Amino acid sequence: MTTPGRLAHKVAVVTGGAQGIGLGIVRAFVKEGAGVLFVDINDESGQAVESELGAQVRFLCADIAKQENATKIVQAAVDAFGALDVLVNNAHASRQVPFMETTREHLDLSFGTGFYPAFWLMQAAYPQLKQRQGSVINFGSGSVLSGMPTQTSYGAAKEAVRGISRVAANEWAPDNINVNVICPIAATEGVERWLEEFPEMRQPTLDKIPLHRLGDPERDIGRVAVFLASDDASFITGQTIMVDGGAVKLR
Repeated sequence: MTTPGRLAHKVAVVTGGAQGIGLGIVRAFVKEGAGVLFVDINDESGQAVESELGAQVRFLCADIAKQENATKIVQAAVDAFGALDVLVNNAHASRQVPFMETTREHLDLSFGTGFYPAFWLMQAAYPQLKQRQGSVINFGSGSVLSGMPTQTSYGAAKEAVRGISRVAANEWAPDNINVNVICPIAATEGVERWLEEFPEMRQPTLDKIPLHRLGDPERDIGRVAVFLASDDASFITGQTIMVDGGAVKLR
């Protein structure tokens, strides 16, 4: 007899789900019984993940930076699985440069792929989430909370996401919609590219992590997302959860 997973009968949308933390979350959700529509602009990788994970997932190749795609993404999840319970806003692109070299273009890239899509998707998903008493999982960054150099545009967008998450947590609490933020450190392709570009940051980054390692996208980050998406987290909202090996302690 197979035991139902913690997310059995739940449906999730995960942005940036073809690689990195997004893919780790997709895999963790599938193992817990969820139906997952994952969104990415990398068609080749998305098709490969869909083939790997099978009938529980649907891949949608779409650019979340285009506002009109928000409603299309939500509708695609409903069409594929009949409902939407969980929205995971994971995708985000940015360029890491020193503060004085940050331009409007850097800010536009970070806000256009991180903040605005999260905002649009939250608005588009709200009717479904209200009906299902669902949850939103957004992403912040510990590097921003500690003021890490070169993170100006990234940090501005991430903190804006945390800001709207707290507002939505309060406004949507009467609808029993939970809105929380994960701040992760994980061994992803993006982190490795950043460490290759700024090799001097590798050892200081690891030195600041008491558990002395980067997290695993599925085992460490995905499992926390599973918890926040599950009924076990129904009394948690408006919170920032540090999943960073102890690097940042919120007060």
